[in-house]
Amino acid sequence: MSDLFEHANAKDPQGIPLSDRMRPRTLDEMVGQAHVLSPDKLLAKAIRADRIPSMILWGPPGTGKTTLAQVVAHDTSADFEPFSAVLGGVPELRKIIARAEERKKYGGRRTILFVDEIHRFNKAQQDALLPHVERGTVVLIGATTENPSFAVNAALLSRARVFRLEPLDEGALAALLRRALEDTERGLGRLGVRADDAAITTIAKLARGDARRALGALELAAGEAAASGRAMDEALVREALADRTLLYDKSGEEHHNVVSAFIKSMRGNDPDAAIYWMMRMLEAGDDPRFVLRRMIIFASEDVGNADPVALSTAVAADAAFARLGMPEGMFAMAQCCTYLASTVKSNASYAAWTAAQEDVREHGPLPVPLKLRNAPTAAMKAWGYGEGYRYPHDEGGHAAGETYLPDALAGRRYYVPREAGFESKLRARLRRLRGEE
Repeated sequence: MSDLFEHANAKDPQGIPLSDRMRPRTLDEMVGQAHVLSPDKLLAKAIRADRIPSMILWGPPGTGKTTLAQVVAHDTSADFEPFSAVLGGVPELRKIIARAEERKKYGGRRTILFVDEIHRFNKAQQDALLPHVERGTVVLIGATTENPSFAVNAALLSRARVFRLEPLDEGALAALLRRALEDTERGLGRLGVRADDAAITTIAKLARGDARRALGALELAAGEAAASGRAMDEALVREALADRTLLYDKSGEEHHNVVSAFIKSMRGNDPDAAIYWMMRMLEAGDDPRFVLRRMIIFASEDVGNADPVALSTAVAADAAFARLGMPEGMFAMAQCCTYLASTVKSNASYAAWTAAQEDVREHGPLPVPLKLRNAPTAAMKAWGYGEGYRYPHDEGGHAAGETYLPDALAGRRYYVPREAGFESKLRARLRRLRGEE
């Protein structure tokens, strides 16, 4: 069936998306990615010398992972076997491996196995590839949008070089767009459309580093220009493309990168950056309740007793959003975000519970001192429960010198208030109560 479609596409190449028609066929046609494809770089040298190592190509969509794999196939003497980790199954993979073994055994030919979306393979499937990579039956090229440190098994990762592909800069995208407009064989040259610099720049900006998105936008805008007879300027481009989105995979690395930037901006007292990253998440489709939950956590973890109002503000924002919904709930979210980013910070409470947790896990269930135990029965009183307990209210609100930790931990300090905001007052009070002044 695939041969039938390939034959039809060969007869009518205009039925193929522009991004596929304009896909570079050789290393010299590649644009961008100079950090790995410049003539003096390892990967470029390996391709030209036909000494391709197993590799993982990691980068956002539209940065050329599949294209680079096909360039490798074109510029080397190896046979190329594409495989989709989403659409392909184990039986198909076994057939590919069998063909590779035959080529190596009887012709000494190498096989490049290109696994698209290799992060979709489970551990067992990745482990099954390992011996074939180790024996050199196949040279593996895996493509992934996910961080290989998390998406690829350590054993397989240790036998492959990782090359990070970056979003294409606007200059590279502009060059690609102009090439597509002028190419009469594979591109849009036969339409006779001419685009001004502003139109090209606008598409390059809106594509946000994604060549596939850029070419798709160009194809749409050029088609509109050709059909209407209008000039392809910035106004037509924006009209043709209408709304654009910032969607990203909410389980992927970019999501976690934006969340990290959001938290670090609030921690670093930068409300401008914090509100920007918050809007990046919301505009990309993140659940506002997720963002609110992160702010509630932040209010205790990073602000704490330096400003006790912070937690109340975050909880109130969550309650306000639940009552108002969108878009009015954004007022409460913005207020909370900017307040948390602007107020004084202390992680002393967080440090206190983590230190206490370490002692609990290290020392186990230490016995409660007898003086701190409740004695509701006569027998318990006879056993010494509660004996020697000093009631703070009878001693002016503080029993000087009294201890409340288990004997093995006496004198341990978990909560050490910072000289920050309201917590500085707590610090001074505790120092007086502990007799440290």
